[in-house]
Amino acid sequence: MITRRGTLGLIAGATGALFLPHIRRASAAATTLRIGWQKNGVVSLAKSQGALEALLKDRGIEVKWSEFSSGPPLLEALGAGALDIGPTGDVPPLFAQAAGGNLRYVGTYKGAAGGSAILVQKDSPLKTLADLKGKKIGVSAPGSSTNMMANLVLSRAGLKPSDVSFIGVGTAAGALTALRSGQIDAMSNTDPVMTMLEQKGEVKIISDTRTLKGTTEVFGGSMPAACLYAPLEFVQKNPNTCQAMANAIVHGLKWLQTAGPGDIIKTVPESYLLGDRALYLASFNKVRESISLDGIIPDDGARTALKALASFDPSIKADKIDIAKTYTNEFARRAKDRFKA
Repeated sequence: MITRRGTLGLIAGATGALFLPHIRRASAAATTLRIGWQKNGVVSLAKSQGALEALLKDRGIEVKWSEFSSGPPLLEALGAGALDIGPTGDVPPLFAQAAGGNLRYVGTYKGAAGGSAILVQKDSPLKTLADLKGKKIGVSAPGSSTNMMANLVLSRAGLKPSDVSFIGVGTAAGALTALRSGQIDAMSNTDPVMTMLEQKGEVKIISDTRTLKGTTEVFGGSMPAACLYAPLEFVQKNPNTCQAMANAIVHGLKWLQTAGPGDIIKTVPESYLLGDRALYLASFNKVRESISLDGIIPDDGARTALKALASFDPSIKADKIDIAKTYTNEFARRAKDRFKA
């Protein structure tokens, strides 16, 4: 399923491309569904509402949740057969196919905007993307969505990943400390961290893909940023379970269309609020229009992602990738019809 732009928490999808070559199989679970999750996004919302458990209870399927701090370890768990399904960034199926594997989008909840921004301290002499050559850039984690988005954005300025140094700083207090203390020269991160720094007047934005307008300016089209994945083998063996997962996510997306500030805050882990609920809500409202209304993955988003990846990663041969085999909208469409999303 897919969002049009921002996120709930603000749905930070993790890409983890470096780990995709290892994803070859999945362990089909007949009576247990093993889901990886992070403390943000619509999957977190589905967990807090108990929607999936309710949908699967009558089928005798138990849901087991495993929390991950970022996308790369979640993807490793998928590849090792320790998980059946999980949310992360938009490009894993492309890397998987390039490596001869089969990873499939079964939906996306944030997909028209990149979801992150690159910023520097307000008094920094760095003003453009080109100025970042040779500099240290903080990302949520090596191989994460913020790392991948930084790679994509930097490629637009003619810079390769090897032209900079990426340092993992997390997405909360650690990220703030790293930038303020000068441990890093710039940072690629997600909200609410970015909005906090903006509101305090501590930074200047060099590139912003948190909005549809900014993403289109950088990439020339929509760029999926958070999707739900499962290895193809699992999807084929467990269509009813995948449908239940899609139903839970689309139901959550529809709920977000009318949810009030108090309703939203109740679903977000306290640690993600950075001690400021008003800030979190400001961050959320800033990108609320980006949240998908129906969970459908747009064809142009997948094409934009492939074009962007191929522009800087030699392992991605655009003419060798069959985009149609990297995702399916069948589950999201059924869920959309069911909930009239």
